[in-house]
Amino acid sequence: MECGAGNRIGKQMVKRLEARLGTIHARQRLGLEAEHESKIFGGGIGFFHPENWYSAHGMLRGAFKLSGTYKRGRRNAHLIATHHNSVALAGLPEGCDGLKILHLSDLHLDMSDDIVERLNDCVAGLDYDLCVLTGDYRFRTFGNYTTVVSGMRRLREHLNGPVYAVLGNHDSVRMLLDFEDLGIQVLMNENVCHAVGADKVYIAGIDDAHFFGAHNMEKALQDVPWDACSILLSHTPEVYRQAAHAGADLLLCGHTHGGQVCLPGGYPIVALARVPRSFAKGNWRHAQMCGYTSAGAGSSMVDVRFNCPPEVTVHTLSKGDRASRTGT
Repeated sequence: MECGAGNRIGKQMVKRLEARLGTIHARQRLGLEAEHESKIFGGGIGFFHPENWYSAHGMLRGAFKLSGTYKRGRRNAHLIATHHNSVALAGLPEGCDGLKILHLSDLHLDMSDDIVERLNDCVAGLDYDLCVLTGDYRFRTFGNYTTVVSGMRRLREHLNGPVYAVLGNHDSVRMLLDFEDLGIQVLMNENVCHAVGADKVYIAGIDDAHFFGAHNMEKALQDVPWDACSILLSHTPEVYRQAAHAGADLLLCGHTHGGQVCLPGGYPIVALARVPRSFAKGNWRHAQMCGYTSAGAGSSMVDVRFNCPPEVTVHTLSKGDRASRTGT
């Protein structure tokens, strides 16, 4: 089996992926990657994939340079903010009141030489119980990912407690094996139970819904009791309707970069996802489900940000009304 750009997938890797994911999911994801790599149009929820239009990256960078804003935008992109966000969930067990979750998204580790060091500086000294990663660990959408694995290895050394992750539309399923060797549990339409004494919350994760359409909400939430507190990890917020009606209490996601280049006040010019603009960054709610879309720690397309700083976020869960949400 081959997967674009001359990257041959060894039989041993295919067997390991099939053993880990099942034959159908593994072959589906590998086949979709081979079919979609480098394509600008087609597939998934998003019909247009500007991330794959690499000539556009150079044009955008040139436009920012001509306007005299490139250096300032690049400085902005390197100033990662730490957000502390409170989320009240009616179904949260008493023993999980105060549970802290570090949320990292859209790292794009091969976009910047020093992003791992900047991330390590950000997470150092933060108080949290577990970490979740919501996809897009690389900038390119195909080809070699050695730099990404190396960066994740250095980052993992600075992360405390269990680390759960999902893959994004920039990520190859082949990265899963390396990530899990590093002690990062990748949830591929799966869930785990996180226990705090006798109490527990369920953390579920779906495969990428934006580009590959390889998500399976029913499978991800399988065997999660309906009255249990569940947190769903998705790369994109585009599954918010399905997640809310499937019983998820909280959806943590990324993908949008918060717009990355925004109007004053943080209003995104382009959200890169089929969601209401209010869902492109920060707290939001649909039906009885709370949601949080990370603006991401890295940059895509071009390494600039305006009116939308990169972020890492610590979510503190509390027991209360699902509609109660505050963020700073």
